[in-house]
Amino acid sequence: MAGSDEVNHNESKRVVPLNTWILISNFKLAYNLLRRPDGTFDRELAEFLERKALANSFPVDGVFSFDIVDKSIGLLNRVYRPAPENEAQWGTIELEKPLSTTEIVPVIIFFHGGSFTHSSANSAIYDFFCRRLVANCKAVVVSVNYRRSPEHRYPCAYDDGCAALNWVKSRQWLQSGKDSKVHVYLAGDSSGGNITHHVAVRAAESGVEVLGNILLHPMFGGQERTESEKRLDGKYFVTVQDRDWYWRAFLPEGEDRDHPACNPFGPRGKTLEGLNFPKSLVVVAGFDLVQDWQLAYFEGLKKAGQDVKLLFLNQATIGFYFLPNNDHFYCLMEEIRNFVHSNC
Repeated sequence: MAGSDEVNHNESKRVVPLNTWILISNFKLAYNLLRRPDGTFDRELAEFLERKALANSFPVDGVFSFDIVDKSIGLLNRVYRPAPENEAQWGTIELEKPLSTTEIVPVIIFFHGGSFTHSSANSAIYDFFCRRLVANCKAVVVSVNYRRSPEHRYPCAYDDGCAALNWVKSRQWLQSGKDSKVHVYLAGDSSGGNITHHVAVRAAESGVEVLGNILLHPMFGGQERTESEKRLDGKYFVTVQDRDWYWRAFLPEGEDRDHPACNPFGPRGKTLEGLNFPKSLVVVAGFDLVQDWQLAYFEGLKKAGQDVKLLFLNQATIGFYFLPNNDHFYCLMEEIRNFVHSNC
């Protein structure tokens, strides 16, 4: 059972930097206002409350961005690229030439978090994070504005993720290296980590090459209540009740949390044994209440003979990467940088 709000707030303050605690606490307050008991969601108020960031064709801190729509399905993607060395080229968006004809430039397709319901590709917190990925990893990032629940339930987010992958793979201006191809990685946090897994499975089954998956405290679950769910319920920003609401909003009506979307290696899941699945980096925060499900996912990949690395950050909470004010942030950036450049 969740403890009192006062006790839980005091406990989380002891391990979370103050500005991060304020940031995530404000999100939690807003999220509680937006979710309705009948399973609906106040999208209009959500759009009003959320802080957005505009794309910028002129570089800021060495990174520029632009929005582009896949006209075939109307899916918006925000693209982040390192600034050209020649300042005369600043403000010009090049959509003809490849990224490089000699060096490999990783392209990270990023799926934002928000429990399938909140945030977007132009949310300020994710705009900041994607810029950091570009700057630290010397990569291009494509952030996907996938459809959200409860208006758009399973499998809409996965469909949009696959559409974004196919769109990215077909862009000549995202190619690099002597082999002239797009070197794609999938990444996401929370629900975005969940989407990363399911898009990667579909890609592997259809023969679309993905070089690696990065899952930041991915949102998985199941019908069983695990030890970490009981121990951490309500202590670090999130309650089990919150998580249950989001699963009811996302899964097909009438489904339970052992649906493979939620519990990929559960009783109704399928093995990945023998599948040409990408290597994976699974990042688990030690104060995330669904960490047992994340660790089960890691073990499921290992059992299937897949290449997977676990980064367990014992003193980290959800959202620790939103601000560069903790050692976990820099540890994560180094791990991602090494992960996406290991094939170069």
